[in-house]
Amino acid sequence: MNRPILTTDHIHPAIRDTIAQHQQDIVTEVQKAVLQHAVVVVGMAQNPMVKQARQALADAGFAVHYLEYGSYLSQWRRRNALKMWTGWPTFPMVFVNQVLIGGAKDVKALIASGELKKPA
Repeated sequence: MNRPILTTDHIHPAIRDTIAQHQQDIVTEVQKAVLQHAVVVVGMAQNPMVKQARQALADAGFAVHYLEYGSYLSQWRRRNALKMWTGWPTFPMVFVNQVLIGGAKDVKALIASGELKKPA
């Protein structure tokens, strides 16, 4: 299933660069981390779900690369660019082997089911 996204031909040429460059630094930083690390958790301060995801992965033996962007009241515009890029609506965003697997609930379910195996 593909999520609907506005195609370039439905965006006026005068604003395409603005869209393409919107908060691109944070997206690029996460993309680089995902390429360099087997497990990346993207989160924010004060969010208990971020802490739960990181703890579940650590308990399962995964080395986690963590990126933190602000808190509930700060850097929300920057984090919004990550939501637009991934389509994932909440934090944390957990990537394993360059694949977005969801948030804390999803990580716990994949570990419990055995689908997310401990590293060798």
